[in-house]
Amino acid sequence: MPEKFTRWDAADYLKSKEDMALYLDACLDEDSGDGKLIRAALNDIARARGMSRLARDTGLTREGLYRALSANGNPELATVLRIIKALGMRLHAATSAAPKPRRVARKKALADRAVA
Repeated sequence: MPEKFTRWDAADYLKSKEDMALYLDACLDEDSGDGKLIRAALNDIARARGMSRLARDTGLTREGLYRALSANGNPELATVLRIIKALGMRLHAATSAAPKPRRVARKKALADRAVA
């Protein structure tokens, strides 16, 4: 008997605001810097919440939201912030937890010289 597969869609699993916030936070951490993963996450969250409702809450058209959050979209920061605000979320900035290897190596080298 052949196996049946269905397409996996993150929007099907984003049931609560907490799920959506955690998903967006993880995508912010993993994004390579080009914004594609963040745009895709916002698209998934928008579809889970309802694109028409989000369009109404942001004051944008539904088509405009689809275009901005598509794989080829390039939304302005103002648009992204309007979407995030309409979703009931906020962005936060934090310092990177990873120490800079160059400084650590330099301090170790200085400590080694002081001992010698």
